[in-house]
Amino acid sequence: MLRDKVEEALDKIRPALQADGGDLELIDVSDEGKVTVKLTGACGSCPMSQMTLKMGVEQRLREEVPEVVSVDAQ
Repeated sequence: MLRDKVEEALDKIRPALQADGGDLELIDVSDEGKVTVKLTGACGSCPMSQMTLKMGVEQRLREEVPEVVSVDAQ
């Protein structure tokens, strides 16, 4: 159920990443609310990817799914 909520929220975030040539794929959602993603496309090699991950993806996910405690890249 938590994984489904995270997937739905990521589907709302993806268009912004895809507009810049990037994307992400969901790898894991732990019972503790830790989300692991893989940055792909332009996001995978972008020097700003960690900022995008923490200030963009994580912040938005935590707003949409309060059970999420952190988002990390694989």
